[in-house]
Amino acid sequence: MIFDLITIGFGAAGVVFFTAGTIGLLRFPDLRSRLHALSKADNLGLGLILIALMAQADSFAVAAKLLLIWGVGVVRRGHQRRAAGPPGRPGGPGWLSSYSMCCSGRRC
Repeated sequence: MIFDLITIGFGAAGVVFFTAGTIGLLRFPDLRSRLHALSKADNLGLGLILIALMAQADSFAVAAKLLLIWGVGVVRRGHQRRAAGPPGRPGGPGWLSSYSMCCSGRRC
């Protein structure tokens, strides 16, 4: 009974944060603001939903696998942020090589 209430509470809170992240994705004007809103809210929403699922897990191994899913999501969002490019510069494929050359002073 108590685990069911934990599951419902954390699951509902996770859905609220996922919804807030989606609204931020649709409302913010630039790419970096959109990614920031989406990554922060979705990361917290995923964590809350996984806590809800851990309350229903049959074993410690299942709970550990759910925690691993959250860790992979955190790493993926970090890569999304880096792929957007540095502040003040457009993102996209090939931005890293042109940015590193500019910072070293060879091509500005």
